[in-house]
Amino acid sequence: MALIVITAIIIYLVLIAWTWQSLAFMDKIKKVIFIVIGIIFMYVTTLFVFQMTKGGITYENPEMQKGIQNILVAVFTGINGIIIMPQIARIWDKMQEEERNKEVLGKRIIILIIVFIVCLIFESNYMKDTQESILRMYQELRNIT
Repeated sequence: MALIVITAIIIYLVLIAWTWQSLAFMDKIKKVIFIVIGIIFMYVTTLFVFQMTKGGITYENPEMQKGIQNILVAVFTGINGIIIMPQIARIWDKMQEEERNKEVLGKRIIILIIVFIVCLIFESNYMKDTQESILRMYQELRNIT
């Protein structure tokens, strides 16, 4: 469990640092707001994916489901954030500085959204498999004792 927490902390530190760097021309308060809103959006998106993948999986009790949900959503929120937030931050920063044509940046956002949707599809399969694996390991441990 400690390894999972340490890994999640590292993921979030990388996410925050990379997004902060990608917002080069934005003032500090706006950077913080951007990062907080981005993490909230990633959390809601990841929670939605988890809710969709838990169908057909039978948990022994609601506490077990809540614990697994908290761990998976926390870790995958950070991973999803690393995939999308620094790139959106970079595009947003360039739009604010008007360095590039807004049409080109709009196309980049569309491509990024498509890539993110594909990642979410793969993530939903992985998340379902992970839930099933955790439950299998729990059952095996329970049968040993």
